[in-house]
Amino acid sequence: MLDGDMNERQAIRMAHDMHSGDTERRILDSARRLFAEKGYEKTSIQDILNDLGLSKGGLYHHFKSKEAILDRLNADEWAVTARLLDKLIERKDMSALEKLRALIVSAVDAPDHLDLVRSQLALLKDPAFFTANMRFWSTRLPESFRSLIDMGVQDGSIPTAYPEEAAQLLSLLGNYWLMPCFYPADHAGMEHRIRCLATMLDAIGAPVFDETLILRTTEELTALTPEEDTASA
Repeated sequence: MLDGDMNERQAIRMAHDMHSGDTERRILDSARRLFAEKGYEKTSIQDILNDLGLSKGGLYHHFKSKEAILDRLNADEWAVTARLLDKLIERKDMSALEKLRALIVSAVDAPDHLDLVRSQLALLKDPAFFTANMRFWSTRLPESFRSLIDMGVQDGSIPTAYPEEAAQLLSLLGNYWLMPCFYPADHAGMEHRIRCLATMLDAIGAPVFDETLILRTTEELTALTPEEDTASA
């Protein structure tokens, strides 16, 4: 009888956990879409509740604030990148330079990632949010690039004497200097800027940007430029 009660409790708990996980995912999917459509600042908790037909208690059980939802979306994005990095590191059919390029392509070619970036552009004007992003761009992201650059030094595909500096340049300039909310540019201006970054990296033995990657990155980053900024660029 006791075993039967325990099994029933376990079944109820598992069903609750599955439902709880489904609700959390629905909240995240709704928030991601609304942030992309309206922008983070213009999306309220009530908008998310209305979209899902969910009570406040149901949402706050999973996330204490809109900021917590955004933090989780960003964490999920980073987790995807980290898993891809792990898979790339294990591949034996690619040079480290090819792996590094594939990692960058995965970011500029991912619609969900770009939608999330687009929804946060206005937030980057907030000092606290900007500082948090700069901390990430100057620590965790360069570490990921550095692991592949070190592999490139070993296999000869990235013959740089400045692996740490190359990782920092790619991370900080790639996420700050190339970001159109800080330095607006039209298509030609963005391509020129990316070619400048490519030239700097080439000069220190890190030929990250080939012609294909320059053009793909130009297209995606230009698309992030607000129309009013593009007109005045």
